[in-house]
Amino acid sequence: MDQDFTATGEVAGDRVTVVVTGEVDMSTASAMFDAATPDGARAATLDLTGVTFFDSAAIHALVRLNERYAGEIKVITSPQVLRVLDISGLSGQPWVTAG
Repeated sequence: MDQDFTATGEVAGDRVTVVVTGEVDMSTASAMFDAATPDGARAATLDLTGVTFFDSAAIHALVRLNERYAGEIKVITSPQVLRVLDISGLSGQPWVTAG
């Protein structure tokens, strides 16, 4: 796992807020997903403003989280993440916000 990567979740009510930093790639995307899916959470906010690298495995985890939370997810991006989501066609989704 990337030593700069962290994914720290905090639950308030039924919403989990996850702050992610570092590189999200195939070795860390599942940890981001796991941090964002604690028992009982029905909504999620992902703060990706500290993410420096975001690859296709990270995109896949984000799509899975969007499916899980169906309209109850908010993703705040770093410029690097926004660029990747723009290339993948996801930057226009209502749950994506530039940080």
